[in-house]
Amino acid sequence: MKTAKNLFITGIGTGVGKTVVSAVFVEQLQADYWKPIQSGDLDCSDTDQVKKWTHCENSRFHPERYRLSLAASPHKSAAQEGILIKPTDFVLPKTNNRLIIEGAGGVLVPISDDFYMIDLIERLEAAVVLVVRDYLGCINHSLLSIAHLKQRGIPIAQLVFNGAMDPASERVILKSLDSTTQLVRIPELQTIDYNHIKHCKLT
Repeated sequence: MKTAKNLFITGIGTGVGKTVVSAVFVEQLQADYWKPIQSGDLDCSDTDQVKKWTHCENSRFHPERYRLSLAASPHKSAAQEGILIKPTDFVLPKTNNRLIIEGAGGVLVPISDDFYMIDLIERLEAAVVLVVRDYLGCINHSLLSIAHLKQRGIPIAQLVFNGAMDPASERVILKSLDSTTQLVRIPELQTIDYNHIKHCKLT
């Protein structure tokens, strides 16, 4: 599978499985991993989870730029700690390997009052992997996310259907994509561990 060197895993909302998808991409591409902002769950971070679910001898897990205690949107978590996050705070980790970058929430999650996740994607010059999960409202959230990314000229390298999708929802979402976007299907994982992650394919 041809893919951009740096991929930014984002989703159509919170709880759609970005960390699981990140682990699949890290494992299958033997890539590095970086979570720029961790909000909450500092004792069991997304980086910790991806490490646990993958076996990658040459992959590096780069430290977060911000580790915030409150499990909330980054702008709220940072404000509680008296931190103002700025775009210039984020610089890509140095690596010769492919890099999987995992965002927080969806493309319009605020990092500060005037700096959003989509701005971070643009700053890091990464192609997007957009994670979609089936729920009431997923069509609207998918089409809005795709439209915003297109408007900013940010390529969607892959769209991931994470778990089973309603065919009617799937059909409408796929119609909104460019022909260059690859479709990835990840089955519903009843157990999330290395043995299940390694069998998920990107083709």
